[in-house]
Order: sequence, then structure tokens, then C-alpha cells
Amino acid sequence: MALEQLKLENQLCFPLYACSKAITRAYGPLLKQSGLTYTQYITMMALWEYGDSSVKELGERLFLDSGTLTPLLKKLEKRGYVERTRDSVDERKLVVTLTERGRELESEVADVPSQMACNVTLTPEEGAQFAALLHKMIDGFEVQKG
Repeated sequence: MALEQLKLENQLCFPLYACSKAITRAYGPLLKQSGLTYTQYITMMALWEYGDSSVKELGERLFLDSGTLTPLLKKLEKRGYVERTRDSVDERKLVVTLTERGRELESEVADVPSQMACNVTLTPEEGAQFAALLHKMIDGFEVQKG
């Protein structure tokens, strides 16, 4: 006999968790040709959008810790998509830069978002509202963390 407040159906976190897993799983076949995992894909998207970034900046943008990001970046570097170099001003900083091959990859995966959109059963307006609510939740947790 589960307490009402502990039932899965009464949790906001559980459908978010399940949805996140379903989304990540749906990206698999779309990214297969490029050989990227979902986490590598969002890392590349951040680099395409923001350009050269420190590992710390990438981690903050993607909500990833260095223990997850470092091996991921090593794999991207081994595949020739990025280079990691020490910052010339502050050698403690590791800067991630796209290579030419990494820049070319952007056009190779450019249709992935539209392919993913076919899986979303929300209207564009509902999608925008949902994204805004998720960002509001994230901001709330960031304030608590701060």
C-alpha cells in the first residue's frame, strides 16, 4: 500500500525522466550514420552555436560534469571533430575548438531536428509552452543550487 505522495502517477519527475529516456532513445537511429551519441550531439551543437569554449563553459551549458564531459571530448577529438588545447592566458583552462571536420558535421546532421519533430505530438505552441515551463523549472533548481 503506497502512500499517495509516493505513487509514480503523482510525481512530476517520473514522466520527465521517462520522456527524457524516450527522446534520447529516439535520437539513436537518427545519429547512427554520424556515429554520435546524443550527449556528443548536444556537445557539438553547443560548439556550433557558441564556438570555442572551455570545458567548464561546456559543462555549464550542457549540465554535464567534467567526469562525463572529459571522456566524451576525448572521443570527439579522436574522431577528428574537436581539438582540446590549453588556454594561452590561463593554462588551467582547457579550450575545445571545432576542427574543419567538426564544422562539416553540422551540415551532415542538419536534418535531425526536423526528423525528431515528427515524433513530437505537441503543436508548435504547446512545444514552446512546454519548453518555457521546463526552463522555468531548471531555473528554479539553479537558484536552489546557487
